[in-house]
Amino acid sequence: MDYLKKKLLDIATPEVESVRKLVKEHGDTVIQEITMGQVLTGMKGIVGLLTCTSKLDPEEGIRFRGYSINELKEKLPRMHDDGEPLPEGIFYLMLTGELPTNEDVKYVSNQWAQRAQSIPSHVFNVIEALPIDAHPMIQFNNAILAMSTESQFRKAHLTGMDKKDYWDPMYEGVMDLIARLPVIAAYIYRRVFHNGNHIAADPSLDWAGNLAHMMGHSSEEAKRLMRLYMVIHSDHEGGNVSAHATHLVGSALSNPYYSFAAGMNGLAGPLHGMANQDVMHWLNKLKREIGTDDPSEEQIKKYAEETIAKGQVIPGYGHAVLRKTDPRFQVQLDFANKYIPDTPYIKLANKIYNVVPEVLKSTGKVQNPWPNVDAISGSLLTSFGIDEYRIYTVLFGVSRSLGVLTQLIWDRLYGLPIERPKSQNLQWFEDQVKN
Repeated sequence: MDYLKKKLLDIATPEVESVRKLVKEHGDTVIQEITMGQVLTGMKGIVGLLTCTSKLDPEEGIRFRGYSINELKEKLPRMHDDGEPLPEGIFYLMLTGELPTNEDVKYVSNQWAQRAQSIPSHVFNVIEALPIDAHPMIQFNNAILAMSTESQFRKAHLTGMDKKDYWDPMYEGVMDLIARLPVIAAYIYRRVFHNGNHIAADPSLDWAGNLAHMMGHSSEEAKRLMRLYMVIHSDHEGGNVSAHATHLVGSALSNPYYSFAAGMNGLAGPLHGMANQDVMHWLNKLKREIGTDDPSEEQIKKYAEETIAKGQVIPGYGHAVLRKTDPRFQVQLDFANKYIPDTPYIKLANKIYNVVPEVLKSTGKVQNPWPNVDAISGSLLTSFGIDEYRIYTVLFGVSRSLGVLTQLIWDRLYGLPIERPKSQNLQWFEDQVKN
């Protein structure tokens, strides 16, 4: 057993016992009163999942195993002293609950580099069989499912292994899948947007730096951006659509490929992972209708007010839980102001940030008028030459694999059963009101 799996098992064993004890001794304990409104409006706020990788704080934003985004910038290993945290480090943190050393990060990076070299040829044949104008997420998901022929979890389950050991082949499958996703994403990107002129992986590079390299954006700043992007999009509690879908399908003991593909189908929705594309479309529409690439703050304010008056939303602003500026927005803005402050989209993002929150506040209807992660991520990618909006959700998916697949390992460690909530018809709900 390799050292990371051994460490994980040592850490997990007492937690697994705690979960079993809670179920056995306190299974009938009532922990939350649920309103009809919560059930009928998307189960918002209902505690219904056990997720250990991250927690969303309304005031401080997402915390990964207790650490805020700003703390991770300081505490996670970096490629450069003034650089951005490495995704390998946040994966290790979410997996073990412990901050990694430089050696821990090198181990994960080397593991992924080795595992990325063994993608079956039929996976690329599946991609090539799809129309080149098929949305990149269609190609991405088909490739993920095609890789399931290599599922170690499926093979192990068929041998009749003890269910308490399911976590082991799940770990192996998750490591394989995460390792290969940058290769698949870059292959699709070069196929669709660069005439199929593919760039070979460089095993000497880190996971995110290699993704930037294979996409053809090999400047040091582009690699830094990809590291930052992969870290801040990596997880967001367990109840968001992509995380919950991955967990739900995994609860049926589906292999990590099937489970992650389900999550990616959810991520592809415009209310989830396609939101940053909506932001870019809104920004471009704003520039066209105002008639300039460099509108004033007064022009932006008027346009924002007109947008709201039409009953439309300003994409990238507002959040269901957060009650302040999303720290993930802020670190991206800091990155942009450090490296590319004078690029058109970053100047525009700064102006919008100065104007839109006050416009939304003035309506008296918006609890959180502040920007979320999507408000600037597309502008940042575009400013570094990644201006093909349709690839953004694929990049989001590569990043999100770090959190949802780590949690899938923990689901099998905890031995969580198949998820099966009770449902009722409309008459039942109406009867509850009458009674």
